[in-house]
Amino acid sequence: MQLTKHHGLGNDFLIALADALPADAPAMAEAACHRTRGVGADGLIFGLPGDAGAGTDVTMVLFNADGSRAEMSGNGIRCLAHAFVQHDDRGTNRELSIGTDAGIRTVSVESTADPTVVQARVDMGPIGPGPNLEDGEVAHYLRNYGFADHFFTADVGNPHLVVGVNDVQLIDVARNGSELSRLAGGINVEFISATSVGIDMRVWERGVGVTEACGTGACAAAQAAHHWGLVGPVVSVSMPGGDVVVKLGDTAVLTGPSQYIATVDYG
Repeated sequence: MQLTKHHGLGNDFLIALADALPADAPAMAEAACHRTRGVGADGLIFGLPGDAGAGTDVTMVLFNADGSRAEMSGNGIRCLAHAFVQHDDRGTNRELSIGTDAGIRTVSVESTADPTVVQARVDMGPIGPGPNLEDGEVAHYLRNYGFADHFFTADVGNPHLVVGVNDVQLIDVARNGSELSRLAGGINVEFISATSVGIDMRVWERGVGVTEACGTGACAAAQAAHHWGLVGPVVSVSMPGGDVVVKLGDTAVLTGPSQYIATVDYG
């Protein structure tokens, strides 16, 4: 199977454009994404045929590096859109309709001066409330550690816990993120602090661990920061891999890059 590898601000994915989902897709994802025994990536995305009835160009099925299936990825969908327009012969500057486990998402792809990079704008849909964690182990954990100014949950097609802190640089994301995710029954965890131009964010992604960026997490973080009065409706979110812009409204619109890395014959 031919895979292309892309990254969205360091959050990297293997993309397989295929006619059908392999029966062993979870095991394939775990093997291919392994950092030393496989190609290495945060996730494996299958780009399957679109649904003519729904008007979609391609269908996204995402597996995390541990083989678990994820509903949505803001960075991953940009990488899939990039791979699709690279493979397609109708040009790079396109608007695509992509079916996902979280619903249909619209992605606008634009070329840049770098032939390996596109800029993509994704309508991520409405941001809904996440699980209620006001009582119980998560709230106790946050109070016990004393580093949380606020916490907020959101659903961006997948669940998120956003924790407001004074300085994200001081947080042990690997330890605190994994513990909070476990206590919440499996959730993506973002730590954020306000900056002069937006917010700074660090993330623990369920099924992967610490990653350099997270698109759905950036949307959840922007919504939390706006709710707390830290930012306006257009939010610059800075992550170790780089920055994205989230525009909040009836839906959240995420804008950021995808970079092509390589093509690999796998298996």
